[in-house]
Amino acid sequence: MRAVHEMAPRAGIAASCAALGVARATYYRARRPQAPRPPRPASLRALSHEEREAVYAQLHAPRFADLAPAQIFAQLLDEGQYLCSVRTMYRLLAARAELRERRAQLRHPVYTAPQLLATRPNQLWSWDITKLLGPQKWTYFYLYVILDVFSRFVVGWMVATRESATLAQRLIEQTCTREGIEPQTLTLHADRGSSMTSKPVALLLADLGVTKTHSRPHVSNDNPFSEAHFKTLKYRPEFPERFGSLEHSRALCGDLFDWYNFEHHHSALGWLTPADVHFGRTEQRLEQRRRILEIAHAAHPERFVHGVPTPTAPPAEVWINPPLDPAAGSPSGTSRKAPLSGLKSAPAVAKGVSPEGPEPCEGRASSRVDAPAAKATAAVRSTHGEVSMTQSALQ
Repeated sequence: MRAVHEMAPRAGIAASCAALGVARATYYRARRPQAPRPPRPASLRALSHEEREAVYAQLHAPRFADLAPAQIFAQLLDEGQYLCSVRTMYRLLAARAELRERRAQLRHPVYTAPQLLATRPNQLWSWDITKLLGPQKWTYFYLYVILDVFSRFVVGWMVATRESATLAQRLIEQTCTREGIEPQTLTLHADRGSSMTSKPVALLLADLGVTKTHSRPHVSNDNPFSEAHFKTLKYRPEFPERFGSLEHSRALCGDLFDWYNFEHHHSALGWLTPADVHFGRTEQRLEQRRRILEIAHAAHPERFVHGVPTPTAPPAEVWINPPLDPAAGSPSGTSRKAPLSGLKSAPAVAKGVSPEGPEPCEGRASSRVDAPAAKATAAVRSTHGEVSMTQSALQ
């Protein structure tokens, strides 16, 4: 604009604008004095200063330092407290430049994949093995994890010094026994690793009456729940870059699985914990949240434009690679959510498993299960992994 203003007395406004590629309307509009815009009136539904500070105090609390706003919202609801919506928390964080993506996301293409459906716990399991860095370069520990796809509950896990079909066979057998799996009621899904496709594991599953399925070669999307679980585990703040010893890895993994099963509010489960869904406490949790939201609505109805809010229920169906809905052109079975009922009361809760046999273990997390389940699980719960797994047994 300055160049047009300097050239206009000599060449004229039209010629100057044409030479510099500036529209004459833009030039004239820039010369007109701009009237100050009136301040935007505050919304009647906006939080007061005191309420915003209370939200900031919770978002900055040490116990919520590593949680997303949706996780904080769900945990506060479970504690009987409603401050604001999840979207309002994001707006308040953005107002203070405290909101950004913390990691680069890798996006995978869409593949045609095997389709598996779970409508209750202990109907579809997914298992995988991941490496844990050892104390020195080129040293690793191997973490075996069996995950219930419907509830995301870790039903069995083990840390060893090597990847072995024999160890995987023992882990699967003991987990099935502890969970009380009946023949022809369970499907076990895995990728095509050497342990997953081994003959000992295949013969064991045939003897137990468990159906086995595998991912397509080199397609991690066919085993998404195990892959996502490992990512959640390894992005925890307390997860170290390297483990000092086998005992260190077992102790820390025990604490992490205890947090994941009983404290982590899972986004795909309506922000319930995996234990709530696995042990049939879904309706109880949803009713408790519903009462809290009704109280919050009664206190400030003007803040809820769409009426009384309802808590999100976990899905009634969970798919591995859901089929496409021809009418909608999108995967079906992924958005139908409803309160669940009639789930298992509480089988033995899986923690560390010894490859030499299910020896009795004790753990601090057994007190979190309902009273009838605590007696059944006290003998097999372990916060510190497989206490009887010795180094010599794994060599």
